[in-house]
This record gives sequence, C-alpha cells and structure tokens, in this order.
Amino acid sequence: MSTTTAAAPAGAASAAASPPAPAVPAPGAAPAGLDQRVQDIKAEVIRLNRDLLVLEEELLFPAGTQVALFVSMDVGKLFELESVQIKLDDKVIASYLYTPLEVQALHRGGVQRIFVGNLKAGEHAIDAFFTGRGPHVRDYKRGVTLKFEKGTEPKYIELRIKDSLAKLQPEFEVKVW
Repeated sequence: MSTTTAAAPAGAASAAASPPAPAVPAPGAAPAGLDQRVQDIKAEVIRLNRDLLVLEEELLFPAGTQVALFVSMDVGKLFELESVQIKLDDKVIASYLYTPLEVQALHRGGVQRIFVGNLKAGEHAIDAFFTGRGPHVRDYKRGVTLKFEKGTEPKYIELRIKDSLAKLQPEFEVKVW
C-alpha cells in the first residue's frame, strides 16, 4: 500500500502540525552514542586485520610447501650463544645476532622462530653455524648439517643447543617434527 502526502503551501503554517524534530540530539546522548559507534568500528577493524593476516600467511606459505626453522637451548651452561647463520641448499636464509636478554629467554625455555618459507618437494640440506663462547671462555664456531626429504606436508625443524656434561662441551642437534 502506498501513501502520498501533498506538500503544504509555503505560506500556510498550520497550528495543528507538529514541530520538526531537532536535527541535533540532546547534548548528553551524542557523545555516548558516538563513542560506542567508534568502539564498534575499532573492534571490527581489529577482527578484519586478524583475518587478513591469517589469509596472507595461508597465501604466502601454503601448508604443502611450508618449512619453519626454530632455535632453542637446553640448559646452556657450557655455551654463550652470540649468533646463528643458517644455509638452506647452500643459500643463506637467516643470520641472527643475539642480545643478552634474548639468550636469557632461550635459557628459560623460549623458542625462536628464525625462518618460515616455501620449499618445493624433494631432498634438501640445512647447514647451521653457531658462534659464541664455550667452556673456559673459548670462542666457539660449530656447525651442524641435516639432509632431509621435503614431502607435501609442512616441515618443522628445531636447531637445539644443549650441554653435554659427559664431554663438558656444548652439542648442537637438529630435530625434525
């Protein structure tokens, strides 16, 4: 059902007509309503940003080609880590210099994600070089090599530094998940 209303002539003011609604809401109501709308928009932007980051990671690093490398320390009394350099198939993919606070975090059980990238299926080799101070305040530069087969599943590799109390020196091992 449609209704039409006729416009009143310009000079005809009717006493029975209701006054027009105010264009501006009451002073106390406007800021509260506006603040709520701003907070709702902020929350929506945060949700959209999170969804966008997840989508970006899925597009940049599809699960079938993804490889991630992590560095961790077990105890660490025999080795003071200073830096790590990682080569994948003879190409340097990561180099990192550690601050004392970062080394402390690793000593407390922290794990650093040092690299995430795409890798085609097939055989690959990782060479990791660790530099720092070992027992008797001697400079250490040690390396570890891992050859692995990359399939269609994501590959997670942990480079672990641990103490060998039997040998009284640090050991470097690679764990593939």
